[in-house]
Amino acid sequence: MADHSVEITEGCRLPVLRKNQVNEDEWPLAEILSVKDILGKKLYYVHYIDFNKRLDEWVTPDRLDIKKLQFPKKEAKTPMKDGLPGSRPSSPERDVKRKAESVSLATQVTAVTPVPSLPSSAEASQASVYPAMRDSSFSIKSRDEHEPLASLTTNGTTSIQRHLIPPQPGRKRKSCGGTDEMVKMFQNNSPRCSTIYLLPGEDSQDSSDGIPSAPRMTGSLVSDRSHDDIVTRMKNIDCIELGRHRLKPWYFSPYPQELTSLLILYLCEFCLKYLKSLKCLQRHLTKCNLRHPPGNEIYRKGTISFFEIDGRKNKAYSQNLCLLAKCFLDHKTLYYDTDPFLFYVMTEYDSKGFHIVGYFSKEKESTEDYNVACILTLPPYQRRGYGKLLIEFSYELSKVEGKTGTPEKPLSDLGLLSYRSYWSQTILEILMDLKSENGERPQITINEISEITSVKKEDVISTLQYLNLINYYKGQYILTLSEDIVEGHERAMQKRHLRIDPKCLHFTPKDWSKRGKW
Repeated sequence: MADHSVEITEGCRLPVLRKNQVNEDEWPLAEILSVKDILGKKLYYVHYIDFNKRLDEWVTPDRLDIKKLQFPKKEAKTPMKDGLPGSRPSSPERDVKRKAESVSLATQVTAVTPVPSLPSSAEASQASVYPAMRDSSFSIKSRDEHEPLASLTTNGTTSIQRHLIPPQPGRKRKSCGGTDEMVKMFQNNSPRCSTIYLLPGEDSQDSSDGIPSAPRMTGSLVSDRSHDDIVTRMKNIDCIELGRHRLKPWYFSPYPQELTSLLILYLCEFCLKYLKSLKCLQRHLTKCNLRHPPGNEIYRKGTISFFEIDGRKNKAYSQNLCLLAKCFLDHKTLYYDTDPFLFYVMTEYDSKGFHIVGYFSKEKESTEDYNVACILTLPPYQRRGYGKLLIEFSYELSKVEGKTGTPEKPLSDLGLLSYRSYWSQTILEILMDLKSENGERPQITINEISEITSVKKEDVISTLQYLNLINYYKGQYILTLSEDIVEGHERAMQKRHLRIDPKCLHFTPKDWSKRGKW
């Protein structure tokens, strides 16, 4: 549908034909990022507006709807004071101050904000579990009628209000034994449904005074999106051959410029060295002695193994791993200084060796309790349970270290889905296993759930909010486990065949703070 009499330039927007998930034609709006000419035929690199960048592609002119072409708007020139060139309406000092304020505000609004902490162990929430009857007078107010415990931000992370329970005018709050936050769990006659009561104390508030804090940019693998340019917005590698798999990269990765023109980039699946031809790869394999990732094997069960790799001791492998991972991670940047990081590579074993399935990295020292910096399951192994296995392994390491952990933000869309699913299943497993002892109400605190699972308290709260379990009843928050949630959880657990066996983990944590250099 392209009209060749109209010149389509970079920055133009127009509908582009593509196939959706059910293989039907659709015409989403797309932006032209680049134009190239191959043997007299033009190709256009398009980004579909409001779609993930991994769907970006080169398209032919016949897929463009030229009738709805939108040309890029010209940027307005900066107004000059008194019409004099080089002068601005305001002073440089005011401009600098205004820019600093706008950057600070933007950072606060867009930054990934952790859910504020609940009171410490002395003020931990306690839970009581005892049988309850389903009574017609047992009414639960919808959570929509009250201020939610936690609110979900647009980028999929959670933030919490300063006061967990808003003051109710004309209503006196009942005392709950000091400032302790009681969590009561009622099980009705049906074993398929239960309700947890959450009573936050009067003085419950976060430590940051309600102001979200920005994630660190230094020492982490978080990508600073302000440095995006037209080059890094475009995929530069067409295809990667890794062992018996061929992978189509989703995003830009800073491989050497001379390799970006190749039809296929070849990687050694054991040392991840990149080569420009199949002949070079075959020659390399005759000299490469590795049949598994370098480093220590700290876990093995069946065909699944995990290797711990020090970014300082195995720098070449770590850098190659980061280059490969960047092809499939958009929210992380690449640092060639891998010294501050540990890499945990999951492999699958067969007669030819240990084949990489996925990995996660973590900082040797993290002041924010991050137990994961980057996490990736390679595309051929996705949707097979390996993602949750990587997440579960990261929390098993945290249990051995005696810490609670959380992944570094922001998470990718697929990473966020995997973590939400893991947190939901793990927390529901704990709640559903609570049983009455000696006819008394068994008690559990939010702190105890966090200690048992090594999931940070903020993530426990955000997961309960995401599951829509939080309701409001008689001046207190309650968590209701409906039959649908219980049955859905049981179905999900039946499909989850891959689990980490702590008995197969041979891991001794190191105290990196006592080491002069990693």
